[in-house]
Amino acid sequence: MAMSSEGKTSYFYVLHCRDGTLYAGYTTNLERRLKEHNTGIGAKYTRLKKRRPLRMIYAEAHPSRSAATKAEAAFKKRTRSQKNTFLIEQGIKIPFEKQKTCIIREEPIKDDQHAEKL
Repeated sequence: MAMSSEGKTSYFYVLHCRDGTLYAGYTTNLERRLKEHNTGIGAKYTRLKKRRPLRMIYAEAHPSRSAATKAEAAFKKRTRSQKNTFLIEQGIKIPFEKQKTCIIREEPIKDDQHAEKL
């Protein structure tokens, strides 16, 4: 598992919201962050009741916060169609409601690979 200089793994993650939208973020603790989103104390976007409950469908471990936030930013720049394609390539089932577990990629994709797929 990748470790940052502080000794914590940094993750880029994707949530599937009840209203069908996707949310991407960064954290060092996937379980805690999902709980925060689902209790309404996460990001402003996920506080709306129509978006909860949220399910974490994908995460990538990165060696640093910088690498994880770059992966998050690259994902957010994609169109919805490009996001769907990326997630399918990572093994996520479509429709997302069929994805019962979160796929966690332990070997992070190099930052430049995210940019190439845009």
